[in-house]
Amino acid sequence: MRFNKDLEIERAMVIYAHPDDAEFSVAGTVAKWAKAGVEITYCMVTNGASGSQDPDMTRDKLRDMRYAEQREAAKVLGVKHVVFLGYEDGYLYPTLEVRKDVARQVRIHKPDVILAMDPRFRVADEGYINHPDHIAAGEVALRTINPDASTRQMFPELWRDEKLEPHKPKALFLETFGDGGTVVDISDTMATKIKALLLHRSQLGPEAEGFVRDWNKRTGKSAGYKFGESFKVIMLDQPPAAETKPRRARPAGAASKGGARARRAVPRTSRPRARVARAAKRSVVRGRRSR
Repeated sequence: MRFNKDLEIERAMVIYAHPDDAEFSVAGTVAKWAKAGVEITYCMVTNGASGSQDPDMTRDKLRDMRYAEQREAAKVLGVKHVVFLGYEDGYLYPTLEVRKDVARQVRIHKPDVILAMDPRFRVADEGYINHPDHIAAGEVALRTINPDASTRQMFPELWRDEKLEPHKPKALFLETFGDGGTVVDISDTMATKIKALLLHRSQLGPEAEGFVRDWNKRTGKSAGYKFGESFKVIMLDQPPAAETKPRRARPAGAASKGGARARRAVPRTSRPRARVARAAKRSVVRGRRSR
């Protein structure tokens, strides 16, 4: 699949902390790319075992439930591989052990693109404090690009003992929560995203659909789409280009519509709206999960 004139994607890897994180954040893009023939791998770093307020729930039981939910959701989206690294939910740090395990998966699956959460997002004005596992998983995703998966003498046992050659992706897509960046049109896969999201029954109910649709609608509107997901796109095999305004993600060679109109600057999605959407996610499931 050609994303634009500079980026052709055959394989992509989604690196997130918990089962359900990807469905909230990037599932519309995942479904779109999978439909176009991209081989998608999910790498879920933790086991999701802290996500319950039920005093009768055990960590082992919840882990198994969440793994099953994630596999169901991935199947709906067309994800080919689902990898669970099994680190304890709520206790994640970007340790060398975690970094090595993620680097191993990158070397195995050799993605052209990695999708991850931006670890710089910490606090929203509306009172949402980002979960430390999200920050840690985002940090690990950055470190796997440089130096963990791409450098031969970093974790040399991976190539010496496991025969896993170094690999550097072509691009990194960091989720921007609707706040600027490159907007991917998910209008045709929004229903699939919602279907996959609602399979995480241990975490949320049907009430989640409304605010997720509203969030993606606002993001899409900023670029002229019905629904959208936004990313900071970092090309890793060429000098970075300055980009301060969101733009539409269009296939290479796509015809320009209206000349100057197609080249107009797209207004930025407001920061408060994006932050509210993230805070709303947590408030909806507050009674069911600890994070």
